[in-house]
Amino acid sequence: MTLLDRLNQDMKQAMKNKDKETLSVIRMVKASIQNESIKLGKDTLSEDEDLTILSREVKQRKDSLQEFKNAGREDLVEKTENELDILARYLPKQLSDEELTSIIQDTIKEVNAASMKDMGKVMGSVMPKVKGQADGTKIKQIVEQKLR
Repeated sequence: MTLLDRLNQDMKQAMKNKDKETLSVIRMVKASIQNESIKLGKDTLSEDEDLTILSREVKQRKDSLQEFKNAGREDLVEKTENELDILARYLPKQLSDEELTSIIQDTIKEVNAASMKDMGKVMGSVMPKVKGQADGTKIKQIVEQKLR
């Protein structure tokens, strides 16, 4: 089942359950997918492109969440956390820290990275391998730690 199929199915269920928050998040994701397909001139997007859009939505909310926490807006913090929980249902299973560290160490060996100057090469190789399965900030922290 494609992401769009799952979103449509869950949207119908949210309408039946009168779950306005879930419905709102699903509609936002569907709109992002539709906008991207129009931008790319395609009728349907690949699974990889869907995952990229979903990851972008999660990242936007995480950035907003941090801003709301800094501003002391607890009402918006709670709303954004709920949206992140809803979006997490559609992401692939997240990698554990150990799995992620192992992938990063293997990649460092593959690209022969020796210092922080090689961070771009490592990140460029790691990101496609773990697409949607790990947070970019977490990956960056581990790479920095391993290259020091």
